Amino acid sequence: MEVLDPSVSRDDQPLCVNDSLEKVTIADISSDTKSCVKARHTLGFLGFLGFALVYAMRVNLSVAIVSMVNQTAIPHSDDNDTTDVCPKEKPINGTFIPSAGEFNWDEKTQGIILGAFFIGYVTTNVPGGRMAEKFGGKLIYGLGVFLTAVLTVISPFAAYIGLVPFLTVRVAEGFTEGVTFPAMHSMLAHWVPPLERSKFAAVVYAGANFGTVISLPVSGWLCSLELWGGWPLAFYLFGGLGIVWYAFWLIFVYDTPAQHRTIDPLERAYIEASVEKKDEDDDPGVPWLSVFTSLPMWAIAITQCGQSWAFYTLLTELPTYMDKILHFDVQQDAFLSALPYLSSWLFGLGPSLSFIGAIWAECNRMTVMMMLAGLGSLQGAVYAGNQMNHIALAPRYAGTLYGLTNAAANACGFLAPYVIGRIVQGHETLARWHTVFWLAAGINMATNCFYLIFASATEQPWSKGRS
Repeated sequence: MEVLDPSVSRDDQPLCVNDSLEKVTIADISSDTKSCVKARHTLGFLGFLGFALVYAMRVNLSVAIVSMVNQTAIPHSDDNDTTDVCPKEKPINGTFIPSAGEFNWDEKTQGIILGAFFIGYVTTNVPGGRMAEKFGGKLIYGLGVFLTAVLTVISPFAAYIGLVPFLTVRVAEGFTEGVTFPAMHSMLAHWVPPLERSKFAAVVYAGANFGTVISLPVSGWLCSLELWGGWPLAFYLFGGLGIVWYAFWLIFVYDTPAQHRTIDPLERAYIEASVEKKDEDDDPGVPWLSVFTSLPMWAIAITQCGQSWAFYTLLTELPTYMDKILHFDVQQDAFLSALPYLSSWLFGLGPSLSFIGAIWAECNRMTVMMMLAGLGSLQGAVYAGNQMNHIALAPRYAGTLYGLTNAAANACGFLAPYVIGRIVQGHETLARWHTVFWLAAGINMATNCFYLIFASATEQPWSKGRS
């Protein structure tokens, strides 16, 4: 809740209208520009596209790997028990049958490839946030997207050279992309007035879901083409778009309103009167002890872990579930896998209930997909809610705080596929996949209950460098 009472102190209340003054009055706030195109909206739009591209470059492998792997060369389990699987339906006209892939990667190797990205990703979240606070979010976020795009373009070449080079590129891609979220969080703290932050962040971070919605079906279609083997096109397209995006980012985006050359003076005055000004000469350093002993910080981190477990259960395992259990073909997989992210982008509204609904639906394919789409719509609320609390707790350290919680949360990007693989390994049955869904639902419920009890949006005493 925003505090408008001019008599309150910054240190014991939630965000005030003005992030730079101890006591403010409404009269101190300048009027915003009446221009239709505002500088902060340009930042938001390009930030949205940046997240769309990095997520498109992250998830295209989930679809492409189906065409990359020679499925007939992979040893499968001799378990012939078919009493706990969904019946196969007759193929429809236009069903895409993938050609034999070029790589003999077994299921364990594929899991390592899909998880390698997160090894690099979790290592740069905290440094990325801190560098954005020190050197500016424009440089760190821009380079994060650009370098990820370059690595995406060279991914097919690395794969043809060998497994180790391909794994190295995937780890490096996670390394470069890991700075993007904390860097953007740092920029939002300096560009967006408190009353606009939740709505603004919901739009910017929704780019992640939008990119997934676009990448999954487009990658599936590209993999069905014969040009250059099909699957490499999924890497060339999104990587190329990321490189083009970087040129626009360099031209139109600035670290702060004060550095923007063409910003409307009214908009600059309005923003600077509403947020804490960036003072590069006054950086007392992060009060690490206070951060790690802050109960609200732990609540945010634990909640993000629960949300990420549910998210990555869908992101990395949904195509496999649809193939092995529901028996959709590859192109159907690509389109239907995008449903949860489409609903999240459109509605932005508890994942737990949708997982339980998918268990209840059993083999009813359309009902299962509706339930999982419901999961996506309910999960979208985190961008406007929980993930904005870092700025509320400490605007000065928003990038570092987000880096800490996002690094912890994205460890689930590696743990969730590993645990799920151990549960269903060699036995693709409904019962085992229901165990996967129950686990995701339970983790999500427990972490959100913890958040409701212990989280707070109140700015902390250490938010300006005081321990």
